[in-house]
Amino acid sequence: MPQPEAVDVLSTSDPLLAFARAHRDGRRLALPTSGTADRPRTIVRSTSSWVDSFSHVSALLGVTESSLVWIPGPLQATMNLFAAVHANMVGIARVDDPREATHAHLSPATLQRELALRPDNLAGVHVLTAGDRLERSVHDTAGTSGVRVSHYYGAAELSFVGWGKHADALRLFPGVEAESRHGELWVRSPYLCEGYLEADRPLRSDEAGWVSVGDRGDVADGYVAVLGRAGGITTGGATVMVADIEHTLRPLTTGDLVVVGLPHPDLGQVVAAVVTSASDIPTLRDQSRLLLTPAQRPRRWLHLDTMPLTGNGKVDRRTVVRDVTTTGALPW
Repeated sequence: MPQPEAVDVLSTSDPLLAFARAHRDGRRLALPTSGTADRPRTIVRSTSSWVDSFSHVSALLGVTESSLVWIPGPLQATMNLFAAVHANMVGIARVDDPREATHAHLSPATLQRELALRPDNLAGVHVLTAGDRLERSVHDTAGTSGVRVSHYYGAAELSFVGWGKHADALRLFPGVEAESRHGELWVRSPYLCEGYLEADRPLRSDEAGWVSVGDRGDVADGYVAVLGRAGGITTGGATVMVADIEHTLRPLTTGDLVVVGLPHPDLGQVVAAVVTSASDIPTLRDQSRLLLTPAQRPRRWLHLDTMPLTGNGKVDRRTVVRDVTTTGALPW
């Protein structure tokens, strides 16, 4: 007997009520995601693939019936929808003012911006970040403002994979198995999606139930180290991985750093490092000569006061490229 059509809860007037009804009726979810700019995807998953993780999330966050949670991001982002569904189904009230909250769900970039502009608003709050890499430096800065921070790595297809204080201290989430195959992360857990609604977009999986979304990383002794999606820059005939360069340089920064490829008439692209703290550039330039291969070393060093963000709170790399091409580059 065919399964009933999956429910697109985000197209309803009340996504949280729609989720609760879908869970009651045993219906699957259809969750549209941005995917690539020209090829959006719709992820299909069971409601249980989220609900079964709620007890672990509640325990790791230390939430109780008296907890109050602030979720400022749009529900169209899977991490925010999950946070709101979790709060709704375990009986945690949501608030609109972070000063009233005991807990909050933010992207790392949004947390960094809040700490820069309104650090007192989050004092005493346990903030859970996801959606991008949380650097140790941001975690430590939050701690000096009285903010407790937890961080998880996952994906819309995978749900939770690793959980810890920051991106360099991620233990595997309860019930999750992970392994690295030729530098690429593969995951098996009860929290995986079933695939994509689009027939021409098969989920990368194997017969044993392992799934990969193409993120690169390593797994050892119950910890997972995530380098990022396998995006590359081809420069002078060599292809270098953005994630490898960022992973090497970010611990050396006092601000944020993003590596992008900029068009070049002879080389195809050049590697460019964009930072929010211009004072980081001398150190980064010197250390890149020691730590990176010649092809990996940024040929341009550029500064933006703040990184542009998408509506979901992630760094908008396309806008970064647009913005830096309209500003003057610091000397090579």
